[in-house]
Amino acid sequence: MRIAKSVQALTPYVPGEQPKSRNVVKLNTNENPYPPSPKVAQVLAGYDLDRLRRYPDPVFMELRRLIAGIWGTVPERIFVGNGSDEVLTVAARAFVDDDEAIGSCDPSYSLYKTLAAIRNVPFVPSPLGPGFSWRAPVVRGAARDVALFLLTNPNAPTSIRYGRDVVADFAKGFPGVVIVDEAYADFADADCTSLATAPDNRNVVVMRTLSKSFSLAGLRLGYCIGPEDLIEAMYKVKDSYNVDAVAQDVACAALSDLDWMRANVAKVVKTRAETAAELRRRGWDVPESQSNFLFAKPAHRPAAEIFEALRARGIFVRYFPGPETGDRLRITIGTDTDMKTLLTALEELDK
Repeated sequence: MRIAKSVQALTPYVPGEQPKSRNVVKLNTNENPYPPSPKVAQVLAGYDLDRLRRYPDPVFMELRRLIAGIWGTVPERIFVGNGSDEVLTVAARAFVDDDEAIGSCDPSYSLYKTLAAIRNVPFVPSPLGPGFSWRAPVVRGAARDVALFLLTNPNAPTSIRYGRDVVADFAKGFPGVVIVDEAYADFADADCTSLATAPDNRNVVVMRTLSKSFSLAGLRLGYCIGPEDLIEAMYKVKDSYNVDAVAQDVACAALSDLDWMRANVAKVVKTRAETAAELRRRGWDVPESQSNFLFAKPAHRPAAEIFEALRARGIFVRYFPGPETGDRLRITIGTDTDMKTLLTALEELDK
């Protein structure tokens, strides 16, 4: 059996560990610690199984109308995917030719580099400035122009948000497509969605997910907003029925209960502030987070050592080896009880 050379050489994306036991404190994959809207439960409890005999709406019109209404735009500007990761995959098909490249900030979401490898085009990283601050991105690689720039904002794993004007200025001078990945934007104090809905927008696509703020990581539903010609191109290259009927109906239920989502977000933001303050009191370096996690540098012991010690205690956080990230831990914000357990364990490890 022949395997493509690009696939043979590919280093796959490695998601955060999913421990089988539920008797752990799971702070490693940026999941929401609170349940989704009761409207989601109502849809699932009363689901008409006869609907599963038939294919789902391949262009998700009910869901697109709902999303368009939330953002004050039209359904023609909305694309929906099987999780935001699929939205990224479709974008790589639609906006990048074989003689072009994909770029992103560095450090950022590690899937981006894998997507370039899957697409068999170069990946061009743009190093961030001191303290993970914004620095003008690189838009040309060794031999190829960057056609698609993937910008997580707030950034992962750093948790830092870049201003709307900064993003707008970059996009204005960038000849390709900029996807602003706003997976964590509901936890931030501002976002860039208005860039995507602006009438004169030609190249900005803003992406959202229901995995984080809507507590639906297990559902796999993401969407993006952008210019009609770019969205039309994405529909040309997507899989035939890429979002199943159950996901479409559950997403409609969740998106019709924004108050529930915002209440959960407020709890996470409050706990985030309290946890960050306590870690700083203990000497940790913790950037001002605009996400549902902290990217924290321990005060007294190496991050890798603390990561392993916490794991042995059934407390899972995320560790990214490397020169830019290897001195920090990414800590998802859980419930107040989860964070108290974490802080107690860290205190014991410091003794």
